Amino acid sequence: MSTFAVGDEDFLLDGRPVRLLSGALHYFRVHEGHWEHRLGMLRAMGLDCVETYVPWNLHEPEPGRYADVEALGRFLDAVQRAGMRAIVRPGPYICAEWENGGLPHWLTGPLGRRVRSLDPEFLAPVESWFRRLLPQVVERQVDRGGPVVLVQVENEYGSYGTDLGYLEWVAELLRGCGVSVPLFTSDGPEDHMLTGGSVPGVLATANFGSGAREGFATLRRHQPSGPLMCMEFWCGWFDHWGTEHSVRDAADAAAALREILECGASVNVYMAHGGTNFGGWAGANRDGGLHDGPLRPTVTSYDYDAPVDEAGRPTEKYWTFREVLAQYAEGPLPEVPEPPARLGTPVSGTFDGWAPLDGVLEVLGGEETVAPMPPTFEELDVDRGLVRYRVAVPGPRQPYPLGVTGLRDRAVVYVDGLRAGVLDEEDCFLPEPVAGPALVDLWVESLGRVNYGPRVSEPKGITGGVRHERQYLHGVRARALRLDAFEAAAVGKVPFGPASADPASADPVPAGPGLCRGALDVAGAGDAWLRLPGSTRGFVWVNGFCLGRYWSAGPQEALFVPGPVLREGANEVWVLELEGGAPSSVELDVL
Repeated sequence: MSTFAVGDEDFLLDGRPVRLLSGALHYFRVHEGHWEHRLGMLRAMGLDCVETYVPWNLHEPEPGRYADVEALGRFLDAVQRAGMRAIVRPGPYICAEWENGGLPHWLTGPLGRRVRSLDPEFLAPVESWFRRLLPQVVERQVDRGGPVVLVQVENEYGSYGTDLGYLEWVAELLRGCGVSVPLFTSDGPEDHMLTGGSVPGVLATANFGSGAREGFATLRRHQPSGPLMCMEFWCGWFDHWGTEHSVRDAADAAAALREILECGASVNVYMAHGGTNFGGWAGANRDGGLHDGPLRPTVTSYDYDAPVDEAGRPTEKYWTFREVLAQYAEGPLPEVPEPPARLGTPVSGTFDGWAPLDGVLEVLGGEETVAPMPPTFEELDVDRGLVRYRVAVPGPRQPYPLGVTGLRDRAVVYVDGLRAGVLDEEDCFLPEPVAGPALVDLWVESLGRVNYGPRVSEPKGITGGVRHERQYLHGVRARALRLDAFEAAAVGKVPFGPASADPASADPVPAGPGLCRGALDVAGAGDAWLRLPGSTRGFVWVNGFCLGRYWSAGPQEALFVPGPVLREGANEVWVLELEGGAPSSVELDVL
């Protein structure tokens, strides 16, 4: 068994100074069938360590109901087989551009801003979760023959709060659960972040994308001794829907990496391989310097302009980083692995069935609730998905503006069954006034809960009310459609009709929002891109596996399909279109 410790200037492995050359790779963003390949890519780039977060909300969707917590252990076992060390960042909050920063909606709903503090109603479920999770880590620590050398206390807490008692409580909980390897914190190299996020006796590390010497100088003012480490070297960045694709010059990023290493520091390349926000788990940010402005939802791809791209291919940045890292490696670097199987030839298919949203909701939706004011998503127990809010405008009355206060995030509005517009601001009104009596449906989708900043834990759905002029409309009926309701047995009960309004027509009219069903006949299954010509916004599944959200707002134009999801022959595709007409076809393209 080995020991790993924090020395006065270096990390110590069995008493010998070592430098960690780590890369971020989140097991939950990579299909398990690709773990071995992606780890091999990192090892061949010159990294000897892997860092991963752990998303609490993925593994505990309901209080006390756990979902494949053992995935973390299987990943750490794969890390060890690859001959690498591991850094684990279990949270409970992780940010990670992940839904709600990894916190469960069933916890943040009732607690709101009381999360990430010493509030007892937050601490109790955290302790229960850690006691369920941490055996996956503890039994794989380096002093027990495993790969784990470091474990993080919370995450970037100095960007959020100053409750140092809470951070100390988390550290004590980790130790009490059996974590014996060194603990650390990570924050931006700014005084207020380091004072808010550092814990006495716990190694502090810094996160930045450039300016290593200045960043480490700031860190040294707060921590005069101990190893220097950039825990998140941001070599790229993530994208938001409706913005330009983020790209960082490879030579510039390599120069910043070289500066970190010239300082004698350890590094964790964030991200070494980003992967994909499968299943609609992408989070969102608030715009502005204080992160309290308009919502900016994150795209499904988490490519991050990383050295290993979303499809597992080496980029120009990969080769420039490999040149830098090779100078610090112990011996020659391994050969770059061959890529996994890729789709042999492009495939195109059409849809043979369509069901309107109301029909899908009738089969897959939750129970309808009736309340004076609209319930939030949290009150309806919805993490990812949408809610139909139905409310009546009394009459007779003359036309007045109809709108919503506290809308999060996007609503397609129908008045007496006819589409009346799309609302996408927190307080907004339809462009045309509405007379009464009328029946109003608002199909509201969460575009991802905020994962960073002061508005983490804010609720989703209609958080205020529906207004006709200045008057609130009461007696709201609400019914939820959760993404996890889309399972093969349940979807099989949906009453699909023709995939167009008039299939016998020479120029059929596309069906509107709803669920489309189709098939793709594949020969030579492997990694591929999926495209949906004519689509607007929604979600897509292949053989029951949710690839994530698509949206014509861009910049993402195709969804990554892991080869292990596809099979030879017939492959079933479901497309839940929420805003426009049904897509005209579905296409699989080669990488």
